[in-house]
Amino acid sequence: MTVHDPEKELWVCNLEHNQYAFWLQTSSDKFYPDFVAKLKDGRFLVVEYKGSHLETSEDTKEKETIGQLWEARSKGMCVFRLATKKNMREAIRDATRAKQTKE
Repeated sequence: MTVHDPEKELWVCNLEHNQYAFWLQTSSDKFYPDFVAKLKDGRFLVVEYKGSHLETSEDTKEKETIGQLWEARSKGMCVFRLATKKNMREAIRDATRAKQTKE
């Protein structure tokens, strides 16, 4: 996440062992996405970063599915992106510029 993105109001590195950390439930445990941001339009952006060696793992696929479900059920208030080294900037840019759609 870049500090100078004009679409973000604030962002934090989500620390797993912090009592206030954001998490999503998987089939076997909790997962703590790497970054959480509040966008200036009021939405929340959550980013899970994966190295190239983990991009296609079953664990990554499950996290992507859960993150997309969380986003879909948020009524336009939340955005989830799974990012890799090769698409990190584009994934965040596209997520922050996407229009808010309330259902």
